[in-house]
Amino acid sequence: MAVIVSIIVPVLNEAAIIHGFLEHLRAAAPGAEIIVVEGGSEDGTFELCRNLADHVIKNVPGRARQMNAGAQIAHGEILWFLHADSHIAENSLAAIEKALSNPSVVGGCFRLQIVPTRWIYRIRDAVGDLCVNLFRIALGDRGLFCGRENFFALDGYPNQPLLENQPLLEDADFYRRLRALGRVRQIPLKIQTSARHYEALGPLCTSLFYLLIMTLYLVHMPMSILERMVGWFASRKTRVRQRANVAAASFYP
Repeated sequence: MAVIVSIIVPVLNEAAIIHGFLEHLRAAAPGAEIIVVEGGSEDGTFELCRNLADHVIKNVPGRARQMNAGAQIAHGEILWFLHADSHIAENSLAAIEKALSNPSVVGGCFRLQIVPTRWIYRIRDAVGDLCVNLFRIALGDRGLFCGRENFFALDGYPNQPLLENQPLLEDADFYRRLRALGRVRQIPLKIQTSARHYEALGPLCTSLFYLLIMTLYLVHMPMSILERMVGWFASRKTRVRQRANVAAASFYP
């Protein structure tokens, strides 16, 4: 009997890309249960999802809260968390099932490839993959996955502070706690993700900033300081969000 995989997608104001993403997901992950958790969009995202996902629910904003809500209604033995600006390989489901068929493996993630092809992104990708292998810390754009029982054993994602309606390192914290239950594995397959957030403020500036944040997180810098830093950076991103969404709209032809 085939293993059911539930794909949980938190969204907020993603009308520009959500239709193309969900059509891609249906084609690349046939048989998966697709759950979209909408966090209070004002651009019609909820309505666009209704005929393309198995379940579409509304929840309070915040990725951690939205993903936890999606997990509560999921039927799959495996939970896979994806961002709406992702592009997955067609054999991703098989790769996840193979990884979790090893009883010592409790979860994992994928390699990341930022689109379009620019030298700064290839360096960013390589450094990120290396950091996942060295420090066993992964962010949500890498498509975190785990067994259902392990997810609830950890009480899901932590409800980290929200800054500009975005969470702060809830995915890194979850992945770190997941390691306490067993091995985590970075699958060699790549998830492609739109460079919209990097392009908005400049790829070098954004890459260096988040590298700094992750470094400070790893050395246990007080979260209050990281909150202020990310809050300042997020306020700059808000001013160029429209430009970022226009760039992402071309990700799904």
